[in-house]
Amino acid sequence: MDSASRRQKIEAMLADEPNDPELRYMLAMEYVSGGDDAEAVRCFRELIAVAPNYPPAYHQAGRALQRLGQIAEARDVLTQGIPIAQKKGDQHAAGEMAELLQSME
Repeated sequence: MDSASRRQKIEAMLADEPNDPELRYMLAMEYVSGGDDAEAVRCFRELIAVAPNYPPAYHQAGRALQRLGQIAEARDVLTQGIPIAQKKGDQHAAGEMAELLQSME
């Protein structure tokens, strides 16, 4: 299955479940896999709006923004995501985001 058809299937499922954070994350990651970081960031922002307590969205949005050269925005997203991950008890995600943030300094 190519990425376009995977993306289409995810989009069809999202039409039925628009607030499903996993589906939104999967869609954003399809764009990452396809090399479309700008569209991935758009999807991650939508995911954060729907599920603000979903740490992977912040981490992957920060990575995509970094690849786009939008370092200030990447730092902002990571700075927001670290305490969310910590509050959820996800020290692994918090640590990865902190490392990525530190690598941008």
